[in-house]
Parts: sequence; structure tokens; C-alpha cells
Amino acid sequence: MQKPHILIVEDEEVTRFNLRNLFEAEGYIVSEAINGEAMEQQLKNNTINLVIMDINLPGKNGLLLARELTTNSDLGLIFLTGRDSDIDKILGLEIGADDYLTKPFNPRELTIRARNILNRITQGKNDTDNAIVKFNQWTLDGNSRQMTAPNGDIISIPRGEYRALRLLIANAGQIVTRQQLIKEMTGRDLRSNDRTVDVTIRRLRKHFESVDKQVELINTIHGEGYRFVGKVE
Repeated sequence: MQKPHILIVEDEEVTRFNLRNLFEAEGYIVSEAINGEAMEQQLKNNTINLVIMDINLPGKNGLLLARELTTNSDLGLIFLTGRDSDIDKILGLEIGADDYLTKPFNPRELTIRARNILNRITQGKNDTDNAIVKFNQWTLDGNSRQMTAPNGDIISIPRGEYRALRLLIANAGQIVTRQQLIKEMTGRDLRSNDRTVDVTIRRLRKHFESVDKQVELINTIHGEGYRFVGKVE
């Protein structure tokens, strides 16, 4: 079985060098790119499993590049950046990044997060049980990670959103805690002030509301978590 291939998109040479050494020591194949153009060339020439990318890049910044990356359902994305404002974190997650880590970072934490995402990519490819779920005239297809709306619109959703929605649907009518959701989405524990779950739920609601502004399929249970209240067929 081929080792996972990680692409580091970072214009700072020392950081790029350190990341390459870190992940090669963990047994991964590692490639590098200093900007969006070089990243696109690497993606064209190699089968990349995970991109670790800075936001502050020459030319197109990481947020713009991420919009293009997240259309690839088999590609994981971690933002590793010095931009630590809540706005940047939320925007990065809303675009569809799997995780967001700020510099300076703990190398061990980064490798664990990367491994968790790569494991979930593999698990997603092998998970064919209940691949298609129908609820309230919507269809969720796990093979393509797309939702088909009652009006026929097709909406592609990132891996984290898919895994969160699948967990909520599997526990329809029951409260799913934020800890359960973050564990399912990223493999890590919930940290204080972590907005990942809230951003993901907000994005899922926006998908539903883009078709029907009155629809309410996910309820917030304050202090506990969320509950799927749609009718699963």
C-alpha cells in the first residue's frame, strides 16, 4: 500500500524545511510548493492526500486556493498559519478546511491531526454502509459527498460537514454532543473556544436554507449539543 502523500504549501523556506523533515520522519511522502501555481503543478503530477497550507502566500492567498482545493472530495486540508484571529479560523473552516492550526505549533499535535485526517479519508473511501440516506425529500450520497435538494439542486459538502451530518442523521431525534461531533469530524477532542462544530452546523443549515428558508432540520440544544429533527426514510 502506498504511503500517504503530503503537500506543504508554504513560502517560508525554514518552515517548509522543518515540516518536510517532520513528516518524512513519520514515514510520509512529502512534496513542497511555495505558491498556488506550484501547488497546482504538484497536484497535477502527484496523487496528494493531504495539503498543509499557509494563508499568507504570494499571489493567490491560501483562502482563495482552498476554495479550489475543497472541490476534491479525496483531499484533506489543514491551514497552518500565523493568522490566529477568530475571523480567519472561522473563514478557513467555512471554506471547507479539515483543521486549522496556528504558528508557533506543537509538531506532535500537527502530526496527530494530520494522521487523524488521513485515517478518515481512508475510512471514508471504505465506508459503503448506508451510503445513500433520504430525509425530508433530500438525498445524501456518501459515495460522492453530495446532497440532492428537493428542487433537484446538487450541493457538494466537505468531509467534515458530511461526517457531522451523517452522525446526526444516524442519531435522529437524539442529542449529539459537540464532543461527539468533533471526534467524528477530526478525531480529536473538543478544546475550549473551539468553533469548528458551530461553524460546521451553521454551514449545514445554510445548505438547507438555500432551498427552503423555513426548513429546520438541526436543532440547537443549548449547553449540550445538537439534534437532527428531520424525517429519515
